[in-house]
Amino acid sequence: MLPRMLVAHHGNTSNQIEYNRPSAIVRRHTIGAEANPRMPTELHPTAYPQINATLRLLEGDVRAVLGARFAGMYLYGSLASGDFDPATSDVDFLVVTAGPLAEPAIASLAAMHARIAAGGAKWAAKLEGTYLASSALRRYAPEDRTAWPTLNEGQFYRAPHGWDWVIQRYVLREHGVAVAGPPIRPLIEPVAPTELQRAVDELLREWWAPMLDTPSRLATDEYQAYAILSMCRALHTLEHGAIASKPRAAAWAQRRLGQPWPGVIARALAWRPGTQLDELPAALDLIRHTLAASAEWRAQGRQAHGSRQHDT
Repeated sequence: MLPRMLVAHHGNTSNQIEYNRPSAIVRRHTIGAEANPRMPTELHPTAYPQINATLRLLEGDVRAVLGARFAGMYLYGSLASGDFDPATSDVDFLVVTAGPLAEPAIASLAAMHARIAAGGAKWAAKLEGTYLASSALRRYAPEDRTAWPTLNEGQFYRAPHGWDWVIQRYVLREHGVAVAGPPIRPLIEPVAPTELQRAVDELLREWWAPMLDTPSRLATDEYQAYAILSMCRALHTLEHGAIASKPRAAAWAQRRLGQPWPGVIARALAWRPGTQLDELPAALDLIRHTLAASAEWRAQGRQAHGSRQHDT
């Protein structure tokens, strides 16, 4: 379900470092970890033993392929932000490399991921992530069209990072969990509220607007739930310049939007695989509403820019 943005993805919305050895030191990298022994550590990066086993398998195999080019491995998405739902969420990872990878290494990674997937482990099928050179980690550059190795929905390919990687960098910097490597926060520049708002605006126009004319992706209940919750997060970011958790953004939107949206949003939050949602018209309406809010945000930005020019 590319692109991954704005919401911890329903079922399937970023370090030159050493640490070329297995993680052996328990070190907490999340805010408040010292006060809560159940918080993630390098030895146990998540609260889910089976996921931790899959992550250790992945880390070991990636190290074997990359050798000295392995610079760190981190979790973003719902496992980092606290929205993880075992019934619907993916395991989002970032591997940071010491420089861009050569063709033989990329081919070996593709074979490695195919081998892990063929092993049949539940969480191996939920792995989604990307490989990014440490030199490109610090900030998102829209002009950089480097095709980075990417694993998404079981497919391994190379593609440039889109505007969602403004949001992913924010999540990594503020909430990222180290599976291996030092804290990622110092390696990513702070992401300003206006940068988050612009990223949301770009994603809405590039990804969601075309669905109004071609809504085939929205035919499934799964994607309808994803769309509805993504719009809640998009609206919250446009208004507040911050990234809220899925429950917080949904609760805010239920209060902010009024009828009929509280019930629609509640049903999207409660949706689980194998159950029916059937909210295609509502999903399309909420996309339209969010695109209108985004256009208003752009207009306010132009107006403010014009005022500044006039003042000078």
